[in-house]
Amino acid sequence: MARPGWGKGARSGRIGATRLLVLHPAVLPFGRPMPRALPRSLLLAALMAAPLALVPGQASADIYQFTDAEGTVHFTNRPSGDKPYKLYLRSTEGKRKAANNVTPVPPSDRSLERFTRYDTWIRQAATLYQIPEELVRAVIKVESDYDARAVSGVGAQGLMQLMPETGVRMQVRDAFDPRENIFGGTRYLRVLANVFNGDLQMTIAGYNAGEGAVARYGGIPPYEETQAYVVQVLSYYRRYRSTTDVVEASLQR
Repeated sequence: MARPGWGKGARSGRIGATRLLVLHPAVLPFGRPMPRALPRSLLLAALMAAPLALVPGQASADIYQFTDAEGTVHFTNRPSGDKPYKLYLRSTEGKRKAANNVTPVPPSDRSLERFTRYDTWIRQAATLYQIPEELVRAVIKVESDYDARAVSGVGAQGLMQLMPETGVRMQVRDAFDPRENIFGGTRYLRVLANVFNGDLQMTIAGYNAGEGAVARYGGIPPYEETQAYVVQVLSYYRRYRSTTDVVEASLQR
């Protein structure tokens, strides 16, 4: 399958071999200067958006960090013994594993208004985390069909179907709060995009199967669900990019 472009300003490529990233506190991702009075919430977002490197085939995709004496934050997925690394993000090996005591709530909102109800938050999250708005919409469409009350059979919740452990990682307190869910899901897309060096298909696959599975296989895992998921999200991503009417794009089959 050809790798589609992310659009204007998009980055594409494969996972690099470098295992360590050094992020200086005075620099935002992609070379933007950091404002002097950057709020703590945006500082955290900047740190979480920093590019990380994973090695295909490696069993562990956990991410570790430590801050040196100069205040530089170091991230790696292979911590060395001579540095005081601490666990920063724990890999989820696929969000589709079975969960106990989960009562599924299938999407049931059939109002056309649902497709534009969350426009402001989608745009804000896409801008903050530098993820195409059309991709955020495509994920929401495929995950929950824009129903903020949806719960999957394995416990994924809300608009972007966050698993509870992923929500904790992305600092989401209430996955059924549409704004929190959108910001948390978009933040996770940003983390995945950086882990996989901007590769769109691997980013989407990671959202479904977990970054560990994608890193292990060096691409889209050979899971029928994940492969179909990538095709669906890419299809809606293209529709949202080519059709200005969000409702019309959302209703296309």
